[in-house]
Amino acid sequence: MNNWLRFALLIGLSAILRAGSVSDGNEKPSPAPQGEISLERIRADVKYLASDQLQGRGIGSRGEELAIEHIARQFEKAGLKPVGDRGTFLQAVPLVMVNTEPKASLAMVKGDAITSFQLEGEFAGVSKTQTSEDFDAEAIFLGHGITAPEFGWDDYKDVDVKGKVVVVFTNEPPSDDPKFFGGKALTYYGRWTYKYEEATRRGAKAVLIIHTTETAGYPYSVVKKLKGAQIRREPGSHALAFAGWLSSIAGDKLLASVGLTVEEALKKADTRGFKAIPLGVHIQGHIPTTIQKIVTRNVVGLVEGSDPGLKSEAVIFTAHWDHLGMGASSVGTDAIYNGALDNATGCAILMEMTRMWASQQPRPKRSAVFLATTAEESGLLGAVYYAAHPVIPLGKTAINLNFDTILPLGVPESVVVAGAERTTAWPLVQESARKHKLTIEPDRNAHLGFFYRSDHFALARGGVPAFSVFPGEKIKGKPADFARKAMEEYIAKIYHSPADEYRDDWDFSGYPLLMRFAFDIARDAANAKTLPTWAPGDEFRKAREKSGVK
Repeated sequence: MNNWLRFALLIGLSAILRAGSVSDGNEKPSPAPQGEISLERIRADVKYLASDQLQGRGIGSRGEELAIEHIARQFEKAGLKPVGDRGTFLQAVPLVMVNTEPKASLAMVKGDAITSFQLEGEFAGVSKTQTSEDFDAEAIFLGHGITAPEFGWDDYKDVDVKGKVVVVFTNEPPSDDPKFFGGKALTYYGRWTYKYEEATRRGAKAVLIIHTTETAGYPYSVVKKLKGAQIRREPGSHALAFAGWLSSIAGDKLLASVGLTVEEALKKADTRGFKAIPLGVHIQGHIPTTIQKIVTRNVVGLVEGSDPGLKSEAVIFTAHWDHLGMGASSVGTDAIYNGALDNATGCAILMEMTRMWASQQPRPKRSAVFLATTAEESGLLGAVYYAAHPVIPLGKTAINLNFDTILPLGVPESVVVAGAERTTAWPLVQESARKHKLTIEPDRNAHLGFFYRSDHFALARGGVPAFSVFPGEKIKGKPADFARKAMEEYIAKIYHSPADEYRDDWDFSGYPLLMRFAFDIARDAANAKTLPTWAPGDEFRKAREKSGVK
Protein backbone atom coordinates (compact mmCIF):
# COMPACT_ATOMS: atom_id res chain seq x y z
CA MET A 1 0.00 0.00 0.00
CA ASN A 2 1.47 3.36 -0.94
CA ASN A 3 1.88 6.11 1.65
CA TRP A 4 -0.80 8.31 0.15
CA LEU A 5 -3.46 5.58 0.29
CA ARG A 6 -2.36 4.58 3.78
CA PHE A 7 -2.72 8.17 4.93
CA ALA A 8 -6.15 8.55 3.34
CA LEU A 9 -7.33 5.41 5.10
CA LEU A 10 -5.93 6.57 8.41
CA ILE A 11 -7.76 9.88 8.14
CA GLY A 12 -10.95 8.19 6.99
CA LEU A 13 -10.83 5.76 9.89
CA SER A 14 -9.83 8.31 12.51
CA ALA A 15 -12.86 7.33 14.61
CA ILE A 16 -11.33 3.91 15.16
CA LEU A 17 -8.93 4.54 18.03
CA ARG A 18 -6.03 2.42 19.12
CA ALA A 19 -6.10 1.08 22.66
CA GLY A 20 -4.73 3.51 25.24
CA SER A 21 -4.71 7.26 25.60
CA VAL A 22 -1.54 9.35 25.40
CA SER A 23 0.53 6.44 24.17
CA ASP A 24 -1.29 6.21 20.85
CA GLY A 25 -1.76 9.89 20.01
CA ASN A 26 -5.52 9.78 20.33
CA GLU A 27 -5.66 10.99 23.92
CA LYS A 28 -8.91 12.47 25.27
CA PRO A 29 -8.06 15.46 27.45
CA SER A 30 -10.78 17.37 29.24
CA PRO A 31 -13.04 18.92 26.62
CA ALA A 32 -12.76 22.62 25.85
CA PRO A 33 -14.86 24.74 23.49
CA GLN A 34 -13.38 24.96 20.01
CA GLY A 35 -12.09 28.50 20.42
CA GLU A 36 -10.71 28.11 23.94
CA ILE A 37 -7.15 27.06 24.70
CA SER A 38 -6.82 23.71 26.44
CA LEU A 39 -3.65 23.18 28.49
CA GLU A 40 -4.56 19.51 28.83
CA ARG A 41 -4.68 19.17 25.06
CA ILE A 42 -1.34 20.97 24.67
CA ARG A 43 0.29 18.77 27.30
CA ALA A 44 -1.10 15.62 25.69
CA ASP A 45 0.17 16.66 22.26
CA VAL A 46 3.67 17.38 23.58
CA LYS A 47 3.75 14.12 25.52
CA TYR A 48 2.63 12.04 22.56
CA LEU A 49 4.91 13.63 19.96
CA ALA A 50 7.87 13.24 22.34
CA SER A 51 7.05 9.67 23.34
CA ASP A 52 9.44 6.79 22.65
CA GLN A 53 6.80 5.36 20.32
CA LEU A 54 7.63 8.10 17.79
CA GLN A 55 11.36 7.23 17.91
CA GLY A 56 12.54 10.84 17.82
CA ARG A 57 10.45 11.76 14.76
CA GLY A 58 13.27 11.16 12.31
CA ILE A 59 12.42 11.93 8.71
CA GLY A 60 11.58 8.92 6.57
CA SER A 61 10.87 6.81 9.66
CA ARG A 62 7.85 5.21 11.29
CA GLY A 63 8.02 8.11 13.72
CA GLU A 64 7.38 10.50 10.84
CA GLU A 65 4.26 8.61 9.83
CA LEU A 66 2.88 8.74 13.35
CA ALA A 67 3.71 12.42 13.81
CA ILE A 68 2.21 13.66 10.56
CA GLU A 69 -0.83 11.44 11.00
CA HIS A 70 -1.46 12.99 14.40
CA ILE A 71 -0.95 16.57 13.22
CA ALA A 72 -3.09 16.08 10.12
CA ARG A 73 -5.86 14.57 12.24
CA GLN A 74 -5.84 17.61 14.52
CA PHE A 75 -5.92 19.92 11.49
CA GLU A 76 -8.94 18.01 10.23
CA LYS A 77 -10.70 18.15 13.60
CA ALA A 78 -10.17 21.92 13.72
CA GLY A 79 -11.93 22.24 10.36
CA LEU A 80 -8.93 23.18 8.22
CA LYS A 81 -9.06 22.65 4.49
CA PRO A 82 -6.45 20.19 3.20
CA VAL A 83 -4.25 22.04 0.70
CA GLY A 84 -1.44 19.55 0.27
CA ASP A 85 -0.96 17.05 -2.54
CA ARG A 86 -3.90 15.11 -3.94
CA GLY A 87 -6.42 16.73 -1.65
CA THR A 88 -4.63 15.68 1.55
CA PHE A 89 -2.92 17.64 4.30
CA LEU A 90 0.48 16.37 3.11
CA GLN A 91 3.00 18.11 0.89
CA ALA A 92 5.67 15.72 -0.39
CA VAL A 93 9.26 16.96 0.00
CA PRO A 94 11.74 14.90 -2.06
CA LEU A 95 15.18 14.65 -0.44
CA VAL A 96 18.33 12.56 -0.48
CA MET A 97 19.59 11.01 2.73
CA VAL A 98 23.40 11.11 2.59
CA ASN A 99 25.40 8.82 4.90
CA THR A 100 29.17 8.87 5.42
CA GLU A 101 30.37 5.32 5.88
CA PRO A 102 32.45 4.19 8.92
CA LYS A 103 35.51 3.63 6.70
CA ALA A 104 35.76 7.33 5.89
CA SER A 105 39.15 8.92 6.54
CA LEU A 106 40.68 12.38 6.59
CA ALA A 107 44.37 13.16 6.88
CA MET A 108 46.80 16.08 6.75
CA VAL A 109 49.87 15.48 4.58
CA LYS A 110 53.02 17.58 4.80
CA GLY A 111 55.96 16.12 2.92
CA ASP A 112 56.33 12.56 4.13
CA ALA A 113 54.43 13.21 7.36
CA ILE A 114 50.83 12.07 7.53
CA THR A 115 48.53 13.04 10.39
CA SER A 116 45.24 11.20 10.42
CA PHE A 117 42.12 12.54 12.08
CA GLN A 118 39.75 10.28 13.96
CA LEU A 119 36.33 9.89 12.39
CA GLU A 120 33.58 11.48 14.47
CA GLY A 121 35.90 12.20 17.41
CA GLU A 122 37.99 14.72 15.41
CA PHE A 123 36.13 15.19 12.14
CA ALA A 124 32.62 14.67 10.83
CA GLY A 125 30.57 15.66 7.81
CA VAL A 126 29.06 14.55 4.54
CA SER A 127 29.55 14.76 0.80
CA LYS A 128 27.49 17.44 -0.90
CA THR A 129 27.97 15.83 -4.30
CA GLN A 130 25.73 13.04 -2.98
CA THR A 131 28.23 10.39 -3.99
CA SER A 132 31.46 8.86 -2.67
CA GLU A 133 34.47 11.14 -2.89
CA ASP A 134 38.26 10.86 -2.82
CA PHE A 135 40.27 14.06 -2.88
CA ASP A 136 43.78 15.37 -2.29
CA ALA A 137 43.85 19.14 -2.21
CA GLU A 138 45.79 22.09 -0.84
CA ALA A 139 44.41 23.59 2.36
CA ILE A 140 44.02 27.30 3.00
CA PHE A 141 42.82 29.12 6.13
CA LEU A 142 40.17 31.72 5.29
CA GLY A 143 39.35 33.10 8.75
CA HIS A 144 35.56 33.33 8.96
CA GLY A 145 35.13 32.74 5.22
CA ILE A 146 33.07 35.89 4.71
CA THR A 147 32.67 38.28 1.81
CA ALA A 148 30.54 41.21 3.00
CA PRO A 149 31.17 44.33 0.92
CA GLU A 150 28.59 46.34 2.88
CA PHE A 151 30.79 45.91 5.95
CA GLY A 152 34.10 46.34 4.13
CA TRP A 153 35.08 42.73 4.85
CA ASP A 154 36.44 40.14 2.42
CA ASP A 155 38.26 37.05 3.63
CA TYR A 156 38.45 35.84 0.02
CA LYS A 157 40.21 38.96 -1.28
CA ASP A 158 42.83 38.14 -3.93
CA VAL A 159 42.46 34.41 -3.25
CA ASP A 160 41.49 31.65 -5.66
CA VAL A 161 40.13 28.69 -3.71
CA LYS A 162 38.97 26.67 -6.69
CA GLY A 163 39.81 23.03 -6.08
CA LYS A 164 41.17 23.72 -2.58
CA VAL A 165 40.12 22.78 0.93
CA VAL A 166 38.87 25.89 2.73
CA VAL A 167 39.42 25.96 6.50
CA VAL A 168 37.28 28.45 8.44
CA PHE A 169 35.63 29.26 11.74
CA THR A 170 31.91 29.66 12.04
CA ASN A 171 30.49 32.93 13.45
CA GLU A 172 31.80 36.35 12.37
CA PRO A 173 34.03 39.24 13.50
CA PRO A 174 32.97 40.46 16.98
CA SER A 175 31.27 43.82 17.14
CA ASP A 176 29.38 46.15 19.46
CA ASP A 177 28.35 48.36 16.53
CA PRO A 178 24.88 47.49 15.13
CA LYS A 179 26.07 48.82 11.77
CA PHE A 180 28.96 46.34 11.64
CA PHE A 181 27.80 42.72 11.32
CA GLY A 182 24.73 43.56 13.38
CA GLY A 183 26.68 44.34 16.52
CA LYS A 184 26.41 41.54 19.06
CA ALA A 185 23.67 39.85 17.02
CA LEU A 186 24.80 37.19 14.59
CA THR A 187 24.04 37.85 10.93
CA TYR A 188 23.69 35.16 8.28
CA TYR A 189 27.36 35.62 7.43
CA GLY A 190 28.14 33.89 10.71
CA ARG A 191 26.09 30.77 10.08
CA TRP A 192 27.82 27.54 9.15
CA THR A 193 25.47 27.16 6.19
CA TYR A 194 26.81 30.41 4.73
CA LYS A 195 30.40 29.14 5.00
CA TYR A 196 29.56 26.14 2.85
CA GLU A 197 27.50 28.19 0.40
CA GLU A 198 30.16 30.85 -0.18
CA ALA A 199 32.95 28.30 -0.65
CA THR A 200 30.74 26.38 -3.08
CA ARG A 201 30.11 29.54 -5.11
CA ARG A 202 33.89 29.96 -5.39
CA GLY A 203 34.56 26.41 -6.53
CA ALA A 204 36.21 24.99 -3.41
CA LYS A 205 36.76 21.25 -3.25
CA ALA A 206 35.85 20.93 0.44
CA VAL A 207 35.26 22.98 3.58
CA LEU A 208 36.38 22.22 7.12
CA ILE A 209 34.88 24.34 9.89
CA ILE A 210 36.94 24.36 13.07
CA HIS A 211 34.56 23.98 15.97
CA THR A 212 34.74 25.89 19.21
CA THR A 213 31.84 26.10 21.61
CA GLU A 214 32.31 29.88 21.72
CA THR A 215 31.96 30.40 17.97
CA ALA A 216 29.32 27.74 17.32
CA GLY A 217 27.23 28.36 20.40
CA TYR A 218 26.91 24.64 21.18
CA PRO A 219 29.26 21.73 21.96
CA TYR A 220 31.06 19.62 19.36
CA SER A 221 28.71 16.73 20.10
CA VAL A 222 26.00 18.63 18.19
CA VAL A 223 27.95 18.71 14.92
CA LYS A 224 29.62 15.31 14.83
CA LYS A 225 27.09 13.90 12.42
CA LEU A 226 27.85 11.46 9.63
CA LYS A 227 24.52 11.63 7.87
CA GLY A 228 21.95 14.16 6.84
CA ALA A 229 19.16 14.97 4.44
CA GLN A 230 19.82 17.20 1.44
CA ILE A 231 17.73 18.67 -1.34
CA ARG A 232 18.32 16.64 -4.47
CA ARG A 233 21.25 18.07 -6.36
CA GLU A 234 20.73 19.76 -9.69
CA PRO A 235 22.66 17.84 -12.39
CA GLY A 236 25.89 19.58 -13.37
CA SER A 237 25.92 22.00 -10.42
CA HIS A 238 29.11 22.36 -8.41
CA ALA A 239 29.03 20.89 -4.92
CA LEU A 240 31.51 20.26 -2.13
CA ALA A 241 33.18 16.88 -2.03
CA PHE A 242 33.08 17.23 1.73
CA ALA A 243 31.29 19.67 4.02
CA GLY A 244 32.73 18.96 7.42
CA TRP A 245 33.71 20.00 10.91
CA LEU A 246 36.96 19.60 12.83
CA SER A 247 37.09 19.41 16.60
CA SER A 248 39.24 22.05 18.28
CA ILE A 249 41.85 19.35 18.99
CA ALA A 250 42.01 18.49 15.29
CA GLY A 251 42.08 22.21 14.51
CA ASP A 252 45.16 22.65 16.69
CA LYS A 253 46.89 19.81 14.81
CA LEU A 254 46.08 21.34 11.44
CA LEU A 255 46.96 24.93 12.32
CA ALA A 256 50.24 23.85 13.89
CA SER A 257 51.50 23.51 10.30
CA VAL A 258 51.83 27.32 10.30
CA GLY A 259 52.68 27.72 13.96
CA LEU A 260 49.22 28.66 15.14
CA THR A 261 46.79 27.38 17.75
CA VAL A 262 43.01 27.51 17.36
CA GLU A 263 42.88 30.43 19.79
CA GLU A 264 45.57 32.37 17.92
CA ALA A 265 43.99 31.68 14.53
CA LEU A 266 40.62 32.89 15.78
CA LYS A 267 42.16 36.17 16.93
CA LYS A 268 43.60 36.65 13.44
CA ALA A 269 40.23 35.82 11.87
CA ASP A 270 38.56 38.44 14.06
CA THR A 271 40.96 41.19 12.98
CA ARG A 272 40.06 43.65 10.24
CA GLY A 273 42.44 43.28 7.31
CA PHE A 274 42.80 39.52 7.80
CA LYS A 275 44.54 37.83 4.87
CA ALA A 276 44.16 34.21 3.89
CA ILE A 277 46.91 31.87 5.12
CA PRO A 278 48.01 28.92 2.97
CA LEU A 279 48.60 26.06 5.41
CA GLY A 280 51.32 24.37 3.41
CA VAL A 281 49.62 20.99 3.66
CA HIS A 282 47.31 18.85 1.61
CA ILE A 283 44.13 17.32 2.95
CA GLN A 284 43.44 13.81 1.76
CA GLY A 285 39.88 12.65 2.09
CA HIS A 286 38.31 9.27 1.50
CA ILE A 287 34.56 9.72 1.93
CA PRO A 288 32.65 6.56 1.03
CA THR A 289 29.00 7.54 0.85
CA THR A 290 25.66 5.83 0.54
CA ILE A 291 22.52 7.67 -0.46
CA GLN A 292 18.85 6.95 -0.17
CA LYS A 293 16.20 8.90 -1.99
CA ILE A 294 13.35 9.62 0.38
CA VAL A 295 10.11 11.54 0.34
CA THR A 296 9.28 13.24 3.60
CA ARG A 297 6.27 15.49 4.15
CA ASN A 298 5.11 18.85 5.36
CA VAL A 299 1.62 19.01 6.88
CA VAL A 300 -0.37 21.96 5.58
CA GLY A 301 -3.93 23.18 6.06
CA LEU A 302 -5.85 26.37 5.39
CA VAL A 303 -8.61 28.42 6.95
CA GLU A 304 -10.21 30.50 4.22
CA GLY A 305 -10.57 34.23 4.70
CA SER A 306 -13.91 36.02 4.65
CA ASP A 307 -13.16 38.68 2.04
CA PRO A 308 -13.80 37.55 -1.56
CA GLY A 309 -10.84 39.53 -2.83
CA LEU A 310 -8.36 39.21 0.03
CA LYS A 311 -8.86 35.52 0.79
CA SER A 312 -6.31 34.75 -1.95
CA GLU A 313 -3.74 36.28 0.46
CA ALA A 314 -2.77 34.75 3.79
CA VAL A 315 -0.91 34.83 7.05
CA ILE A 316 1.06 31.69 7.87
CA PHE A 317 1.85 29.94 11.15
CA THR A 318 4.72 27.43 11.24
CA ALA A 319 6.40 24.89 13.52
CA HIS A 320 8.61 21.94 12.61
CA TRP A 321 7.51 18.45 13.56
CA ASP A 322 10.81 16.61 12.97
CA HIS A 323 13.68 15.88 15.30
CA LEU A 324 16.82 13.72 15.15
CA GLY A 325 15.36 10.24 15.34
CA MET A 326 17.42 7.39 16.74
CA GLY A 327 21.05 7.85 17.75
CA ALA A 328 24.00 5.49 17.72
CA SER A 329 24.69 3.05 20.55
CA SER A 330 27.55 5.31 21.68
CA VAL A 331 24.92 7.73 22.99
CA GLY A 332 24.31 5.32 25.88
CA THR A 333 21.32 3.35 27.04
CA ASP A 334 18.88 5.96 25.69
CA ALA A 335 19.35 6.33 21.96
CA ILE A 336 16.08 8.16 21.24
CA TYR A 337 16.28 11.88 20.55
CA ASN A 338 12.70 12.57 21.65
CA GLY A 339 12.70 16.30 20.84
CA ALA A 340 10.15 17.26 23.48
CA LEU A 341 11.16 20.91 23.69
CA ASP A 342 12.53 20.91 20.15
CA ASN A 343 9.91 20.93 18.80
CA ALA A 344 6.94 19.01 20.17
CA THR A 345 6.19 22.23 22.08
CA GLY A 346 5.93 24.34 18.94
CA CYS A 347 3.77 21.73 17.20
CA ALA A 348 1.37 21.60 20.15
CA ILE A 349 1.00 25.37 19.98
CA LEU A 350 0.47 25.23 16.21
CA MET A 351 -2.29 22.65 16.54
CA GLU A 352 -4.01 24.63 19.29
CA MET A 353 -3.76 27.79 17.19
CA THR A 354 -5.72 26.08 14.40
CA ARG A 355 -8.69 25.68 16.72
CA MET A 356 -8.52 29.30 17.86
CA TRP A 357 -8.29 30.65 14.32
CA ALA A 358 -10.94 28.43 12.75
CA SER A 359 -13.50 29.32 15.44
CA GLN A 360 -13.40 33.09 14.83
CA GLN A 361 -16.65 34.78 13.91
CA PRO A 362 -16.38 36.64 11.68
CA ARG A 363 -13.24 35.25 10.17
CA PRO A 364 -10.43 37.64 9.20
CA LYS A 365 -10.38 38.94 5.65
CA ARG A 366 -7.27 37.05 4.60
CA SER A 367 -6.81 33.31 4.82
CA ALA A 368 -4.48 31.54 7.24
CA VAL A 369 -2.07 28.74 6.39
CA PHE A 370 -0.91 26.34 9.10
CA LEU A 371 2.32 24.55 8.19
CA ALA A 372 4.07 21.83 10.18
CA THR A 373 7.40 21.47 8.42
CA THR A 374 9.71 18.54 7.93
CA ALA A 375 13.52 18.41 7.92
CA GLU A 376 14.10 21.59 9.91
CA GLU A 377 16.90 19.79 11.71
CA SER A 378 18.54 19.07 8.35
CA GLY A 379 18.79 22.74 7.37
CA LEU A 380 15.20 24.05 7.25
CA LEU A 381 14.61 21.90 4.17
CA GLY A 382 10.85 21.51 4.59
CA ALA A 383 10.42 25.27 4.91
CA VAL A 384 12.77 25.85 1.99
CA TYR A 385 10.70 23.48 -0.13
CA TYR A 386 7.45 25.17 0.90
CA ALA A 387 8.92 28.59 0.06
CA ALA A 388 9.59 27.27 -3.45
CA HIS A 389 6.17 25.57 -3.68
CA PRO A 390 3.77 27.64 -1.53
CA VAL A 391 0.03 27.08 -1.44
CA ILE A 392 -0.34 30.87 -1.30
CA PRO A 393 2.33 32.80 -3.29
CA LEU A 394 4.95 34.43 -1.06
CA GLY A 395 4.08 37.77 -2.62
CA LYS A 396 0.57 37.31 -1.21
CA THR A 397 1.69 36.04 2.19
CA ALA A 398 1.34 38.80 4.74
CA ILE A 399 3.39 37.52 7.66
CA ASN A 400 4.89 34.34 9.12
CA LEU A 401 4.80 33.61 12.86
CA ASN A 402 6.94 30.63 13.85
CA PHE A 403 7.02 28.54 17.04
CA ASP A 404 10.18 26.62 17.86
CA THR A 405 11.32 25.32 21.25
CA ILE A 406 9.05 27.08 23.71
CA LEU A 407 10.34 26.31 27.20
CA PRO A 408 7.34 25.73 29.53
CA LEU A 409 8.50 27.85 32.46
CA GLY A 410 5.32 29.64 33.54
CA VAL A 411 3.54 32.85 32.58
CA PRO A 412 5.80 35.30 30.69
CA GLU A 413 5.78 39.02 31.36
CA SER A 414 7.96 39.65 28.32
CA VAL A 415 8.42 38.31 24.80
CA VAL A 416 11.23 38.04 22.25
CA VAL A 417 10.34 38.64 18.59
CA ALA A 418 13.74 39.22 17.03
CA GLY A 419 13.38 40.46 13.46
CA ALA A 420 9.88 41.88 13.91
CA GLU A 421 11.34 45.35 14.42
CA ARG A 422 12.77 45.14 10.91
CA THR A 423 9.30 44.91 9.34
CA THR A 424 6.44 47.32 8.77
CA ALA A 425 4.33 44.98 10.92
CA TRP A 426 6.24 46.26 13.95
CA PRO A 427 3.38 48.56 15.09
CA LEU A 428 1.05 45.54 15.13
CA VAL A 429 3.54 43.66 17.28
CA GLN A 430 3.90 46.58 19.67
CA GLU A 431 0.14 47.01 19.96
CA SER A 432 -0.39 43.33 20.75
CA ALA A 433 2.33 43.50 23.40
CA ARG A 434 0.63 46.51 24.99
CA LYS A 435 -2.73 44.78 24.91
CA HIS A 436 -1.38 41.72 26.69
CA LYS A 437 0.86 43.70 29.06
CA LEU A 438 4.04 42.13 27.69
CA THR A 439 7.40 43.83 27.50
CA ILE A 440 9.29 43.28 24.24
CA GLU A 441 12.82 42.21 25.11
CA PRO A 442 15.89 42.25 22.88
CA ASP A 443 17.12 38.78 22.01
CA ARG A 444 19.89 38.08 24.52
CA ASN A 445 20.87 35.03 22.49
CA ALA A 446 21.16 36.99 19.24
CA HIS A 447 24.88 36.19 19.19
CA LEU A 448 23.90 32.55 18.61
CA GLY A 449 22.03 33.47 15.44
CA PHE A 450 18.67 31.93 16.31
CA PHE A 451 17.00 34.13 13.70
CA TYR A 452 18.82 32.16 10.99
CA ARG A 453 18.31 28.77 12.62
CA SER A 454 14.55 28.26 12.40
CA ASP A 455 11.94 27.88 9.69
CA HIS A 456 10.84 31.51 9.50
CA PHE A 457 14.23 32.28 7.92
CA ALA A 458 13.29 30.31 4.78
CA LEU A 459 10.16 32.46 4.41
CA ALA A 460 12.12 35.64 5.15
CA ARG A 461 14.58 34.82 2.36
CA GLY A 462 11.57 34.67 0.08
CA GLY A 463 10.58 38.16 1.19
CA VAL A 464 7.86 37.35 3.73
CA PRO A 465 8.01 39.37 6.97
CA ALA A 466 8.80 36.49 9.31
CA PHE A 467 9.99 35.87 12.84
CA SER A 468 9.68 33.44 15.73
CA VAL A 469 7.75 34.14 18.91
CA PHE A 470 9.42 33.28 22.22
CA PRO A 471 8.66 34.01 25.86
CA GLY A 472 11.14 36.47 27.35
CA GLU A 473 13.21 36.26 30.51
CA LYS A 474 10.62 37.88 32.77
CA ILE A 475 8.46 35.10 34.22
CA LYS A 476 5.67 35.91 36.64
CA GLY A 477 6.60 34.99 40.20
CA LYS A 478 10.07 33.73 39.27
CA PRO A 479 13.55 35.12 40.05
CA ALA A 480 15.00 37.51 37.45
CA ASP A 481 17.55 34.93 36.31
CA PHE A 482 15.17 31.95 36.26
CA ALA A 483 14.50 31.83 32.51
CA ARG A 484 18.08 32.72 31.58
CA LYS A 485 19.46 29.86 33.66
CA ALA A 486 16.88 27.47 32.20
CA MET A 487 17.91 28.40 28.66
CA GLU A 488 21.61 28.06 29.49
CA GLU A 489 21.00 24.62 30.94
CA TYR A 490 18.94 23.65 27.91
CA ILE A 491 21.70 24.63 25.46
CA ALA A 492 24.48 23.05 27.52
CA LYS A 493 22.82 19.79 28.57
CA ILE A 494 19.62 19.12 26.63
CA TYR A 495 19.78 20.64 23.12
CA HIS A 496 20.01 17.93 20.45
CA SER A 497 20.54 15.16 22.97
CA PRO A 498 18.45 12.23 24.27
CA ALA A 499 17.87 14.34 27.39
CA ASP A 500 15.24 16.39 25.52
CA GLU A 501 12.38 14.37 27.00
CA TYR A 502 8.90 15.27 28.24
CA ARG A 503 8.51 15.98 31.96
CA ASP A 504 5.30 15.92 33.98
CA ASP A 505 6.39 18.93 36.04
CA TRP A 506 6.51 21.29 33.05
CA ASP A 507 4.45 24.45 33.51
CA PHE A 508 2.46 25.20 30.34
CA SER A 509 0.45 27.99 31.98
CA GLY A 510 2.24 30.68 29.95
CA TYR A 511 1.38 29.21 26.56
CA PRO A 512 -2.10 30.78 26.26
CA LEU A 513 -0.75 34.31 26.76
CA LEU A 514 2.00 33.76 24.21
CA MET A 515 -0.52 32.31 21.75
CA ARG A 516 -2.97 35.18 22.14
CA PHE A 517 -0.15 37.65 21.62
CA ALA A 518 0.79 35.95 18.33
CA PHE A 519 -2.85 35.43 17.38
CA ASP A 520 -3.64 39.15 17.59
CA ILE A 521 -0.62 40.08 15.48
CA ALA A 522 -1.66 37.66 12.75
CA ARG A 523 -5.33 38.67 12.91
CA ASP A 524 -4.48 42.34 12.54
CA ALA A 525 -2.18 41.55 9.63
CA ALA A 526 -4.94 39.45 8.07
CA ASN A 527 -7.33 42.40 8.27
CA ALA A 528 -4.89 45.19 7.32
CA LYS A 529 -5.44 47.24 4.17
CA THR A 530 -1.99 46.47 2.78
CA LEU A 531 0.57 43.70 3.07
CA PRO A 532 3.50 44.39 5.39
CA THR A 533 7.07 44.39 4.11
CA TRP A 534 10.63 44.71 5.35
CA ALA A 535 12.08 48.08 6.29
CA PRO A 536 14.02 49.99 3.62
CA GLY A 537 17.58 48.70 3.36
CA ASP A 538 16.84 45.40 5.11
CA GLU A 539 18.53 42.31 3.67
CA PHE A 540 15.13 40.81 2.74
CA ARG A 541 13.55 43.94 1.25
CA LYS A 542 14.68 43.17 -2.32
CA ALA A 543 13.12 39.72 -2.18
CA ARG A 544 9.84 41.26 -1.00
CA GLU A 545 9.85 43.79 -3.83
CA LYS A 546 10.70 41.05 -6.30
CA SER A 547 7.62 39.13 -5.15
CA GLY A 548 5.49 42.15 -6.03
CA VAL A 549 5.09 43.89 -2.67
CA LYS A 550 6.37 47.48 -2.59
